[in-house]
Amino acid sequence: MDATGRLFPNYKHVDDCALLARRAFELIRDIYPICRSITGDGVRETLARVAHLIPLDISEVPSGTPVLDWEIPREWNIRDAYVADSTGRRIIDFRVHNLHVLNYSTPIRVKLPLAELRAHLYTLPHQPDRIPYRTSYWREHWGFCLTHRQLETLPDGEYEVVIDAELKPGRLTYAERLVRGESSEEFLISTHVCHPSLANDNCSGIALAALLAEQLGRGKPRLSYRFLFAPGTIGSIAWLARNRDRLRRLRGGLVVGLLGDPGPLTFKRSRRGNSEVDRIAAQVVRELDPAARLLDFSPYGYDERQFCSPGFDLPVGRLTRSANDMYPEYHTSADNLELIRADALAQSMFALLRIVERVDTNRRYRNLSPFGEPRLGKRGLFRATGGADPGEFEHALLWILNQSDGGRGIHDIAAGSGLPRAVVQQAANALVAAGLLEEVFLETPLANPEPSGPPETEVE
Repeated sequence: MDATGRLFPNYKHVDDCALLARRAFELIRDIYPICRSITGDGVRETLARVAHLIPLDISEVPSGTPVLDWEIPREWNIRDAYVADSTGRRIIDFRVHNLHVLNYSTPIRVKLPLAELRAHLYTLPHQPDRIPYRTSYWREHWGFCLTHRQLETLPDGEYEVVIDAELKPGRLTYAERLVRGESSEEFLISTHVCHPSLANDNCSGIALAALLAEQLGRGKPRLSYRFLFAPGTIGSIAWLARNRDRLRRLRGGLVVGLLGDPGPLTFKRSRRGNSEVDRIAAQVVRELDPAARLLDFSPYGYDERQFCSPGFDLPVGRLTRSANDMYPEYHTSADNLELIRADALAQSMFALLRIVERVDTNRRYRNLSPFGEPRLGKRGLFRATGGADPGEFEHALLWILNQSDGGRGIHDIAAGSGLPRAVVQQAANALVAAGLLEEVFLETPLANPEPSGPPETEVE
């Protein structure tokens, strides 16, 4: 049976995902202009548009709420911002591009000479025609971002500086969609919703996560799938702090994002390095993309570093194309709609479908007669005449019995034995019927009952 045959029978090849890719691009184009941040109306508007595709459960956490070693910041919303020259002409204008404002800037209205204004201007000298994306979430500050080429043309003189924004007690917003399966054991798909007007990072992740949730909702999965749409870092930390009990049911997970650029599929392993999702995702990306990259875990990147922090140590990897800092358009105005490729979206979508399908069908068993090899012949499972090599099915029986310790799944055993997965599953079914095997659903225990939050940084 094809790897995407049970849950997603209409998606057996990458080309079958072309329509999903077009729909993903429509959503990307719709949410791209929104000015998002780690709090505020931009996140709510984005989630409202995602909710046109899938039902969402919205959670809001008040400012000042302790979450692990952090606390929820004040809410930020912006209406307008500009720098105007002596004639009143807006030379830096939030209405033209929302990256022009340092995200989370405090409100200000002042006139400054260029010499003083420069301390609040951010550029990319090595990419002089691009506007950088910069933030100041955890330090009260204000600023503007512009191209370095424009900065070099600014004449001396006095400039009017206006940032019409609010920074006051409010709420942090995140959303979940739970697709219930036969089991309460959950697989997590997490994507960040905090970046303004960056098409690949991360409108692409939002769009593909939403469409994956839609497709799963039309099927009958064995596992339950929890989709988390949350602001980067503080959003996942808040979710972890509020869902400690749920983590014991977490089978594994993926952080998804940056899925529309022309770079190769990239999978970053979890902190564990050899968990179920690490093995399956690595196999899938290699199958689909000869140039695929496999990265070992590092404590920098996106929200995998929160899920994989040592106190939690959850089996959560990350699927991207070009990862953070690995493509020149990253965190610049060049991460726009022109960067997104339909074929890249289709391949990324197909990779997600395959990974989820294989996780969902990776049944795990426990040998109920593990002391010595059970007598299979008397149960009608092994040939009565000896002296000849057993066939595929009998080999599969032996492999399943030997490897079924509750940790390895059908895909793992098939890969290790070199036998077809369908034959291994058939053998497992026969052993269950004979009372020699039982299917297990494992909980993921917390490694540390009192995890501490990460150090305060300004990275994503």
